[in-house]
Amino acid sequence: MKTHIIGGSGTGKSYIAKQISKKYNIQHFDLDNIFWDNTVKTYGIKMPVEKRTEELSNILSKEDWIIEGVYYSWLLDSFKLSDKIFVLNISPLIFNFRIIKRFIKRKFGLEEGKKENIKSLKDLIIWTNNYQKFKIPKILEVLEPYRDKVIVIHNTKELYKYFMKIDK
Repeated sequence: MKTHIIGGSGTGKSYIAKQISKKYNIQHFDLDNIFWDNTVKTYGIKMPVEKRTEELSNILSKEDWIIEGVYYSWLLDSFKLSDKIFVLNISPLIFNFRIIKRFIKRKFGLEEGKKENIKSLKDLIIWTNNYQKFKIPKILEVLEPYRDKVIVIHNTKELYKYFMKIDK
């Protein structure tokens, strides 16, 4: 099973990828860990393109994988090799709530994550709203050649139902 999950922040990509990973015992990869250089102390440094390409190629060479993230322009090989591509087009009420909830959990040490502040929270909410409004339609255009394996999801329950059908 080769699955690609794409959507903005707070749409449930990481959560559902972890659930599917656990259920089917398939390794899950967060594209943020490939796109951003987490070995440096400064936040927001991109991984060199060559290194990112190499890491993605290593993932794609595996028999099974689940890849999730917001990116699309450098992932054409992933889309070609995917059995299914899930595009999470979730309601702004839901993803904005989740982004704020995650921020609060991180502030109180209930969840690990990036060191965010109110400005970065505001910026993320604006970015995600614009991503969902403007990038999702663009992503669907990019995915047009793979439309037979694209599934647009409007809520997490739809995704769960899809994976429940596989077991039957």
